[in-house]
Amino acid sequence: MNAYRTCATAARVLRQLRHDPRSIALMILVPCVMLLLLRYVFDGSPQTFDSIGASLLGIFPLITMFLVTSIATLRERTSGTLERLLAMPLGKGDLIAGYALAFGALAVIQSVLATGLALWALGLDVTGSAWLLLLIALLDALLGTALGLFVSAFAASEFQAVQFMPAVIFPQLLLCGLFAARDTMQPLLEWTSDALPMSYAVDGMNQVLRNPDITEDFIRDIVIVAGSALVVLALGAATLRRRTT
Repeated sequence: MNAYRTCATAARVLRQLRHDPRSIALMILVPCVMLLLLRYVFDGSPQTFDSIGASLLGIFPLITMFLVTSIATLRERTSGTLERLLAMPLGKGDLIAGYALAFGALAVIQSVLATGLALWALGLDVTGSAWLLLLIALLDALLGTALGLFVSAFAASEFQAVQFMPAVIFPQLLLCGLFAARDTMQPLLEWTSDALPMSYAVDGMNQVLRNPDITEDFIRDIVIVAGSALVVLALGAATLRRRTT
């Protein structure tokens, strides 16, 4: 990998995104709007918002970054941009890291806005540090970015990219512990949940919600989420190949 080529790739992606305000709005504003809506859905029961708000603070960024990243990267593949880039002296690692860096920069903005909104405007009550909440929210957004980069290799159109959401995101959403405690599920579902990164994203948020200090479980959670993102990015780099006609 070459740092200059990686940064140049990231700058190119950001320049392109600058001309796509709808994608920027989806990445940055939608999680905030969803949190705002959720807060007033449970306006008569603030305790309910406190109990699930932290979990959704990690889930919403993951979902939106997955959706936007998969579609934006697919456009690059189908338009022939990636084909031309791979014909240049640009390593696969440089290319995938550049995309991750560009979308990761937007993920930082998204996580800061969503976390700030939840804590200081919507009154989300957490026992732990706001910085830890921001850290896990950012890692969740980066995981969504990595998953989006990876699945874009298997879609032939933007419609197919959207179709991957039920296959990749919805099972994790159902099994992550948001709707039922994971240890109360059927053993097969519990074991499956233990293998899915979103489970640890939600658990990390809940650790900050309930504990004033950093716990061993929180460290385990952030390591697994970060490690999963790196593994998926490596798999995404492996899918980059020249397509001959």
